Formats: sequence, C-alpha cells, structure tokens
Amino acid sequence: MIEGVSSIGSASQGGGVRTPQSAAAPAAGPTFDQALSQVIGSAIDTLQTGEAVAIQGVEGAASPMKVVESVMAAQRSLQTVLAIRDKAVAAFQEIARMAI
Repeated sequence: MIEGVSSIGSASQGGGVRTPQSAAAPAAGPTFDQALSQVIGSAIDTLQTGEAVAIQGVEGAASPMKVVESVMAAQRSLQTVLAIRDKAVAAFQEIARMAI
C-alpha cells in the first residue's frame, strides 16, 4: 500500500503536476520542548530581574518607575507560566478520563 502511494507521488512529479515539497519536509523551527524550555528560561530571567530591581529600589539605587515596570513584567511572566501549567494539567486530566 505504501509503495503504491509513493509511486503515485513520483509519477505525478514527472507528469507535470507539482506537489509542494515543504509539506513532506518537517518544519525547520524549534521543537515543542525547546520552545517550552525557552519560554520558561525567559520567565525565570524576568522574575530574577524583577527581584533584583526591587532590591535595588529598596536600597534606593533604582527609580520607582523602573521597579514598577520590572515587577509588572515579572507578574506577567508568572501569570503566563501559570496559565501554561493550568492548560497542561487540564490536558493531562482530560487524557486520564479517556476510556481505553
């Protein structure tokens, strides 16, 4: 069956019918685990930066505006991570409820 399908594809390429080559090739972007690691790493960096700037604000080395901006960025990152976690937990629970 697979041999028949592949022979159809090779016959159509020689017969003037063009098939998209990109559909058969995998995407060149990052994998899911790489993208997730990148997002989590970015969130951790943002949280650490927010914490450092908040400490500088307490010491008087950073302006209140900069402290507020960094804390708000850290809050957005934390909310994003929590939303991803909630979706992952909901997906796992949905899979666990599936009948076999």
